[in-house]
Amino acid sequence: MLDNKISIEFQSLSQNEGFARVAISAFIAQLDPTIDEMADVKTAVSEAVTNSIIHGYENKKDGIIRIEACISGNNVIIKVIDYGKGIIDVEKVMEPLYTSRPDLERSGMGFTVMDTFMDTLQVTSEEGKGTTVIMSKKFN
Repeated sequence: MLDNKISIEFQSLSQNEGFARVAISAFIAQLDPTIDEMADVKTAVSEAVTNSIIHGYENKKDGIIRIEACISGNNVIIKVIDYGKGIIDVEKVMEPLYTSRPDLERSGMGFTVMDTFMDTLQVTSEEGKGTTVIMSKKFN
């Protein structure tokens, strides 16, 4: 059973990445996370949102990014959803140091960071329809 849930949508503007971090921080504060746990979640959400903006929508500001988060017990599940161009080969883009945008000097570490800072990471995508990143973290 869910204890609490939120859903927010915002434009695919780079300045909204900070909004996403603050919104998720405020939501998970009820779990009384440590400073490190809070930083981990904020960083993972930041990476997912940035991927949506840069790769999903290719920096076009007319896209919508949706974040859904739910708390059950001491666990949070966060979904970052975009309706952008999608990913052809999810396995390939999840490889450390892989980037589809070397022209933007991207590090190719976004999914690696998400996977490292969260307990679970699942990525589903369909070309032309968008990408959903689902992450979870359990707090002590």
